[in-house]
Amino acid sequence: MVKGTQGYDKVIEAFATASFNLKFAEINHDFLSFLPTRSARVLDAGCGVGQNAAALAQLGYEVVAVEPFEPFLRKAASKYSGQRIQWLHDSLPELEKVSKKEGSFGFVLLDGVWHHLNVNERRRCIERLSSLMSEGAVCAISLRHGPAGAGTHVFPTSSSELFEYAIEFGFDVVLHLKNQPSKLPNKAQVTWSRIALKKRSFDLR
Repeated sequence: MVKGTQGYDKVIEAFATASFNLKFAEINHDFLSFLPTRSARVLDAGCGVGQNAAALAQLGYEVVAVEPFEPFLRKAASKYSGQRIQWLHDSLPELEKVSKKEGSFGFVLLDGVWHHLNVNERRRCIERLSSLMSEGAVCAISLRHGPAGAGTHVFPTSSSELFEYAIEFGFDVVLHLKNQPSKLPNKAQVTWSRIALKKRSFDLR
């Protein structure tokens, strides 16, 4: 079992019901302007039960959706069968099953998963994502701050820590929003930072 999935086995149905009712355009409103041109390849890393991946597919993208917790992945593949989504049982930071064979990614979404990675995993994660993304592509990351929720394997998150990895692996910070309240009920102690990292273009002339 991937450590970051600990705790979710106790709330599978409740988590799925709540997630299926979330609206992509509302939850990820701050990232919408960074979406690439239609038909681009996008990655939803830590897709849960797949509501974001499905929304991205409906927008016309070729979606690769990765989820380490099999019960969530099964629900995602069942509910959104027939859509242009490749479902992978895989996990951050290695993403061993994710390949650039069919092209680099023009957009990557990490929605509510960063706090499940420890410091060493986070650095490896940004390095790995950089290797999968095309120049000019954006990685959109939501950082959760506050007490643990359903997932019990969690670590404090820091924007400044993420910025260090971004600089090291060739990203510019193009969005940094702090202290955003949770959009879910009964989460008054939880706030979010939303960050977008754009992979630099390197001129080798």
